[in-house]
Amino acid sequence: MSFCREPTPSTGKECEKQRMKRIEANDPVALCEEGVKQYVKADDYNSAFEYFTRAAGLGDMEAHYQLSRMYHKGHGIEKDSEKELHHAEEAAIGGHPSARCGLGFHEYDNGNIERAVKHWIIAAAQGHDFSIKKLMEEFRSGIVSKDDLAAALRANQAAVDSAKSPQREAAEEYYENLININAED
Repeated sequence: MSFCREPTPSTGKECEKQRMKRIEANDPVALCEEGVKQYVKADDYNSAFEYFTRAAGLGDMEAHYQLSRMYHKGHGIEKDSEKELHHAEEAAIGGHPSARCGLGFHEYDNGNIERAVKHWIIAAAQGHDFSIKKLMEEFRSGIVSKDDLAAALRANQAAVDSAKSPQREAAEEYYENLININAED
């Protein structure tokens, strides 16, 4: 199915119909979005887990991250630190900055401060602001060098700047319009 060649939906019902077609076609992003919807809006952790699992199996990094959070919190499933770590690692390897930052906390809690700092530096270079805060804290405590912090700040700013584009702004505007359309229905 080629969804990009279809007209842009103008009503909430059309959006829902297109979203369901994407889910039926096993679009990993649509599956993950449905998982988030089930998790947040419906408090249906079992359905969310199923959607996230399907999306993660298709390579969606956000789904891996969400599964790691579910295993951490034990929402709808038993807490399982090994599975939590597995999905966080998969998401981080795939470029998910929040997962990378979380791995930093995992390493920090286990006394692997150097590894924690490396994770935070990588996440900062992906534009993750909280990782910058952690690096600043560790700089103040003498763990992170001035040069490493400066390099992380430059990399973070470069990531933020590279994410700015007219296309991204148009996509954000489109997304806001979709939210407004859905709110009207």
